[in-house]
Amino acid sequence: MTLTDTDTDSFVAALRAQSQRYHHQHPFHIRMNAGHLSRLQIQGWVANRFYYQENIPRKDAAILANCPDRDVRRRWIRRILDHDGTTSGEGGIEAWLRLGEAVGLTREEMIDGRHLVPGVRFAVDSYVTFARTRPWVEAVASSLTELFAPDLMAERLAAFERCYPWTDPEGLAYFRARLTQAPQDSEHALEVVLGHCRSPDEQERAVAALSFKCDVLWNILDAIDRAYAD
Repeated sequence: MTLTDTDTDSFVAALRAQSQRYHHQHPFHIRMNAGHLSRLQIQGWVANRFYYQENIPRKDAAILANCPDRDVRRRWIRRILDHDGTTSGEGGIEAWLRLGEAVGLTREEMIDGRHLVPGVRFAVDSYVTFARTRPWVEAVASSLTELFAPDLMAERLAAFERCYPWTDPEGLAYFRARLTQAPQDSEHALEVVLGHCRSPDEQERAVAALSFKCDVLWNILDAIDRAYAD
């Protein structure tokens, strides 16, 4: 089936419309960007979000394991390297650990998961399971929340610098890196999804996968918000 320009535009619009369900509109996130969170709430968010960060390479490895397209695999594997790094002291996971230190947490308490809220664990584990068990193109589509991430990262970086000056600025490197990584990643993921989702049914499943990912991120904040309520 050959997609017309109108079909493609409608499909992209349906994907982008999921931005209305993105977690930047969650009350916890709105309060964070407004500078209304306590030090404990910021620490709780960083500690719990670390579980999501450390599972991103596992999610991407699941996509690689299910993907039969060598060209896609060659590019997708960069995501794992971006997060895990190629040597000690590099990568997004390391950068998030440094963010934890910047807000007053130790590496040990982040890595051992002592602050991990059950709802966060459940949401993140469900995302990894989705990537492992669903068709690989749907798993790729679920990653398209990256389409919405650059603006969010810019706002988050500005909010931390403006509202939480007790945070060590060097610990904000993760946010700065994602300003360039997220657009590159989303461009490739969108290319893959547009190339493989040719029928209306395939497109519907891709949009549903992205909707599911938005639910995951929203539920993560729900769980954190309840656990660290004022």
